[in-house]
Amino acid sequence: MLHSPVMKVFRTIVILIISIGIFITTLYFLLGYFKEKPGGILIDTTPSASVYVNSNLVGSTPFTGSFPAGEITLKLVPKVTDQNLVPYETRITLVSGIQTVIRREFATSEDESSGDVLSFNREGGRGAGLIVISTPDNAQVSIDGTPQGFAPLKLSNISPAQHRITVKAPGYVDRVMTVQAFSGYRLTVFAKLGKDIKTETSSETVPSSQNQPKKYVKILKTPTGYLRVRTLPGNAGEEIAEVKPGSEYPYLDQDVASGWYEIQYQEPVAGLPNGIVGWVSNEYSQISTQSATLLTPTP
Repeated sequence: MLHSPVMKVFRTIVILIISIGIFITTLYFLLGYFKEKPGGILIDTTPSASVYVNSNLVGSTPFTGSFPAGEITLKLVPKVTDQNLVPYETRITLVSGIQTVIRREFATSEDESSGDVLSFNREGGRGAGLIVISTPDNAQVSIDGTPQGFAPLKLSNISPAQHRITVKAPGYVDRVMTVQAFSGYRLTVFAKLGKDIKTETSSETVPSSQNQPKKYVKILKTPTGYLRVRTLPGNAGEEIAEVKPGSEYPYLDQDVASGWYEIQYQEPVAGLPNGIVGWVSNEYSQISTQSATLLTPTP
């Protein structure tokens, strides 16, 4: 009984030390939890390149790293000496806790170079969103083989699964990407198409007299007095214009399933380098190799 006051003091000190320890541990945990996570970056190039972030050399491709969230300056310099390949430099905004993917195929000019940048942003809800932006503008975008429209393209609800995205434009090499969409996130795709040098070279070396005749699509009579031009082959496509019987437009392609024709509805103009393309029903149109009344409509 004589030592009970001492024991009480000892117990009080022990409890106080334990309480302080728990408080400090909890404080460190909370600070680490609420601290903003860095943004990830994954870079792959052909050929391999030196990676500079904010003018600092951080490694070579293939490269994976993380940096504080926010805008960074990225520069990729090809590691070759036998070719005069053009370096790539851009500004990228890294999102906290999200990995941004950059892919690049170098060439001897910026026009021939190609690549893409894939990034995610959190969105409310359970659906998955998609935005596709292209260079050049107005490139046609297909998802899993089905045309969806022209870039810049925004879809608010796609299935949270793996998708095959194809971006194409006349005179450029198609850009094909396999991406994964996630619930609650919007995927943004920046696609840079490279010019098709092989097509340009062949057109320059073959005399015009030996070229095959250019095809046109002639619009026939319709019950309504006009024919709808749609973004996709078939009636599911969105209507973008109406063309009159007797008018003719450059032929681009034919859909195997529906038989519809893809036409160059509007020729390229300033601010719209690829013009406008669309699909018309083959029931009220036909292919010809001559054009007498080729029209260039204005939107």
